[in-house]
Amino acid sequence: MYVSLQFKLQLNGPDRKKLLELMRKQSSAIRSAYKLLKTKNSHSQIYQKLRQLFPDLPTKYIDSAIYKAKQYPTDKKVVFGGKALFERLCKNRDKKSREKLKRKWKEQRQGTLISVGSKADKGNRLIRFESINGELHLRLTTGNREFIYAKVLRKPSNEKDKWNTFLAMLWESWEGKAYFPYTVELKLRDGEIYGIVSFEVPTPEIWLTKEYGVIAIDTNASPLHLALAEVSSDGNLLSYQSISLHEFISFPKNRRDYEEWLLAHRIVEIAKEKGKAIAIENLKKINKGFRGDGKAKLRKRLHHWNFKSLLSKIERSAKLNGLEVIKVNPAFTSVIGALKYAPQLGIDKDIAGAYVIGRRALGFKEEIPENYLKLLSDKEYLEYAICTYEEKEKELKEKLKKETNQYKRNAINSELKQVQKAKDLLLEKLKSLQDEPSSCEGADGRNPKQGETKKVSQSAWQVLKVALLFPVLGKILSRDLSPLKPLLVEGAWDRVRRRLVPLEVGGTSQ
Repeated sequence: MYVSLQFKLQLNGPDRKKLLELMRKQSSAIRSAYKLLKTKNSHSQIYQKLRQLFPDLPTKYIDSAIYKAKQYPTDKKVVFGGKALFERLCKNRDKKSREKLKRKWKEQRQGTLISVGSKADKGNRLIRFESINGELHLRLTTGNREFIYAKVLRKPSNEKDKWNTFLAMLWESWEGKAYFPYTVELKLRDGEIYGIVSFEVPTPEIWLTKEYGVIAIDTNASPLHLALAEVSSDGNLLSYQSISLHEFISFPKNRRDYEEWLLAHRIVEIAKEKGKAIAIENLKKINKGFRGDGKAKLRKRLHHWNFKSLLSKIERSAKLNGLEVIKVNPAFTSVIGALKYAPQLGIDKDIAGAYVIGRRALGFKEEIPENYLKLLSDKEYLEYAICTYEEKEKELKEKLKKETNQYKRNAINSELKQVQKAKDLLLEKLKSLQDEPSSCEGADGRNPKQGETKKVSQSAWQVLKVALLFPVLGKILSRDLSPLKPLLVEGAWDRVRRRLVPLEVGGTSQ
């Protein structure tokens, strides 16, 4: 499938003047080639005559001029610059509008430059895309080893924009030295120079599928990094690594875009070496916070970084290399990873989150461990957990009364709402145990009502999160999750209760 994409060029004054002169010469060569085609001259005859007429025009531009001339019909009259525009120009007598029409007609008549690409010439010999300081430029040959460079002004409009595919193909060709042909045609319009690149989109056969396992990728903002987990086809964790992205924040936008493509290429190479497909989050919308939420540093990272852009580049690069890409719903992957696999395997919670993404991509469902289910059914423990949140709620309310800075008050309010929401979840769970003991059936994610499995499972994991993290670890979100291992493996919540600070539970002292 051939695709044509438009872009805009930015040049300085002297380079622009050189380019306009080059466009004028080749436009003239195209008209001359067309006249010779109408008189039944062969390609070689036309080539020789154009070489004599335009001795200072690079030979490849002459070949391209003949190619362009062949696109016009020879069985009827052609008016270069546009027949309708020419007729309007002839009839118009108003000086001001006539000058405008004349300028537009001359642009269409003299403002064309085309170069047909070839694989042997690194894609295109005369008009070639190159990266300079992380920015995309077009290198234009104006003479014998003489070049000008124009900055390419074009950004993908969305994830499905074919410009993403073209950029991915460019980066792959530069890195792997496996070039593909593309034809570039420049046009002068309203004083601006626009380009059209035409190329064939490859449709490589997917040869590396999730049948062999996946490399799962989890995106994280605090700290800013990617967590990669290699997951076997039977759902086991084989290896893992983290890739820091902190330095990306300091890069200008174009440099960051360049580094993202390099990183995407690196991740695809890792997947190819491991013989695995790639699993990523299907990110729809990222909550970037709001001014005054008390999370200025995190908000700054999220506003300066676009995870969807990076994941899109990884997806494009992987598909061009024949790797299957599986996009999964990211809901509760971090929670499941933190509570189930981080303490069990002794790994970072972000790696654990990536591991869950990989298992989900392979079709595995995550059941809540049996010892955690028992904990959720322990009324005494739930009462204790509720008391810890009530104490924290009281502390935050006192802090809020004393705080006068509005931004700090917003942060405290945000934390207070989290604590109150957690307490309400536990109260609801406790009530269900007291009133309807059988209603706790389904806490492992199973529901007797068909079609509600996902909803119940997520709800159960959310309850488990608030029941464990703050009451046991003293933090709403902790990086050290090792204290959960006795609960997970041995079900030893009595040991956890003994080491916690005694609280009044149900009117009696523990």
